[in-house]
Amino acid sequence: MIDEPHDPQSPKPTSPLAQRIDAKAKRMLKARKHPEPNVWFGLGMIGLIGWSVTVPTLVGAAIGIWLDKNYPGSHSWTLALLVSGLAIGCLNAWHWVANEDAAIHHDQENNDE
Repeated sequence: MIDEPHDPQSPKPTSPLAQRIDAKAKRMLKARKHPEPNVWFGLGMIGLIGWSVTVPTLVGAAIGIWLDKNYPGSHSWTLALLVSGLAIGCLNAWHWVANEDAAIHHDQENNDE
């Protein structure tokens, strides 16, 4: 008998042992295709989110300090640009988290099929 390629339209295994073996084989293939993220991935994401908030905040503060030194006025450029940088950083972090969440849900939906 010649081994034929697995046909997705072929009937499901009928015996309980064949069903368990089929389920385990599918889980193994899924695990090989999509490895679980480890602790370093999580720490990297925390660092990425932290830097995405920190950098715009510090840039805004630096520009504000420079403006206050060179163009003094009745209001503080440092405070205004620090808060603006913080808001931009928080939006940036929210964007990263939303993209990762969407990617995780997309992977879960595809793996359920």
